[in-house]
Amino acid sequence: MRVFVTGASGWIGRGLVSDLLDAGHTVSGLARSDAAARTLRAMGAAALHGSLDDLDTLRTAAADSDGVIHLAFKHDIAFAGDYAGATDADRAAIEAIAETLTGTGRPFVIASGILGVLGLPAGTVATEHDGRTETSIGRTATAGYVLGLADHGVRSSVVRLPPATHGDGDNGFIATVVGSARDNGAAVYVGDGADRWPAVHRDDAARLFRLALESAPAGSVLHAVAEEGVRIRDVATAIAAGLHLPARSVTRAEADAYLGWLSGFWATDGPATAATTRDLLGWHPTGPGLIADIEKGHYFSSHTPAPNR
Repeated sequence: MRVFVTGASGWIGRGLVSDLLDAGHTVSGLARSDAAARTLRAMGAAALHGSLDDLDTLRTAAADSDGVIHLAFKHDIAFAGDYAGATDADRAAIEAIAETLTGTGRPFVIASGILGVLGLPAGTVATEHDGRTETSIGRTATAGYVLGLADHGVRSSVVRLPPATHGDGDNGFIATVVGSARDNGAAVYVGDGADRWPAVHRDDAARLFRLALESAPAGSVLHAVAEEGVRIRDVATAIAAGLHLPARSVTRAEADAYLGWLSGFWATDGPATAATTRDLLGWHPTGPGLIADIEKGHYFSSHTPAPNR
């Protein structure tokens, strides 16, 4: 297949591009800089210069492809506080791609989040059947819109990623927590630290996107979950050990001083399962678990890159 990928030069994107190429697909990726374009070409993919704001470019690229995988998101401005601006740009880009794919039967796979699926009490294990109704809230609303494209001739699917999508080169949530621990002299957890996050290795998540492109039925919700729930206390303890710092319990209010915008997520008990995904697509994660990955040491390099997934 000729596959167009947004976010192709990002951390998950690079894993996905390699997986797609190894599987025999032809890949073109959106590149918003010369450096991103060089990265893609070095991997064996074509580079299409542009950004999420170049809607005509997105329409053209979608028209020239046999399927689209949308990974790009303006994490830089979202992490800086403009989440609404990031989600608005994301929705506009997705609608532009959808215009081209409507009625073609081609696959359209997007990335979304899994933590805090709407309507679930804390501690409830989220399944692929939860949170499917379109709402007016951020990326959840966009995911609902994409699922609705199944009724308009698009083989659409949504891959929900855990906040602990981890691996060497991670620049997301876990890397942010590591940076906070380094800056504040302690790795913290809230209360008894029994809250849980689902987790998956980057390479396993990338493979799931490829499987969704190849064979997910229209309207599928898929969970990229290898571990149902890793306790936050255990994550903080592993980070503390890697940085030779203490692990410390804090209150929810105190967590704000350590983690800022991330503190609410860090205190969320949001386990999730991928049983339906595994049965549907034969996806079997093989990468290391979150704690084992942290213990490898790559999260503790002196440089933590800016969010760019």
